[in-house]
Formats: sequence, C-alpha cells, structure tokens
Amino acid sequence: MATFQLELVSPEKLLLSRAVEMAVLPAAEGEMGVLPGHAPMIVTLRGGVITVTEGGQVTERLFVAGGFAEVTEQRCTVLADEATPVGSLSRAAAAERVKLAEAAYAEAAAGAEEKRDLAMSRLLAARAMEAAAEAA
Repeated sequence: MATFQLELVSPEKLLLSRAVEMAVLPAAEGEMGVLPGHAPMIVTLRGGVITVTEGGQVTERLFVAGGFAEVTEQRCTVLADEATPVGSLSRAAAAERVKLAEAAYAEAAAGAEEKRDLAMSRLLAARAMEAAAEAA
C-alpha cells in the first residue's frame, strides 16, 4: 500500500519520523484522516489522539495537547505543543490537569475573551487527555 512520511515533533524531541499508510489527526474542525496524495493544507490541532496506521493496523496512538499540522501529498508534519504516547498517560495526572484547568477557566470566565478562549482550550485538551488515559 502507498505511504507518506509522518513526522511528529514536540518542543522536547522528534517523537516519530517514518513512512505510514494513514494518520488520523485531532484537527480543530474535527477528526481528519491523512492518506498519501492528500491535498496540501495547514490545520490547527486541538487536544486529542493521533492514530497511526501501518500494515493495515493501528500501530501507535499519541496524545497531543494542541499544535499545528502541515499536510502535503508526500508528507505530514505535526508540530505539537505537547505529545505523549497514550500508553504512558497517567489517569491521576490527567485528572489533576482537568482539575487545574477547570479552576483556571473559572478564574478566566470574567476576564477578557482571549483569556477565556485559551483557558477553555486548555480545559478541553485536559479532558481529552483524561479520556485517552482512561481508554488506554
């Protein structure tokens, strides 16, 4: 089957760089499948799980807290704010992150719209992390 190059980069390191058959990304507008020959685009990512398919099977699941993806016909480069293999997520740490994000959102609720939006984005990413940790 045809493949494309998938690269996943976080601020700490290069997490993944290899040829894959398909990747499903948590785009801001909804889940987005990437296959070889995909139309070029740049998308914003929300908190969620990137699913990688090789040999007809899911081989990797990685949680990202947000970021961007650049897609071309031969390559998909993900620049993640934070990325962690789903198997390495801690339920307790995810629950604590949700608790902190809820408190931050409550504090930002009366503030400027930009701060509210950022706090909501972090809260949604924390909830996605919690869901991924529970599903692992």
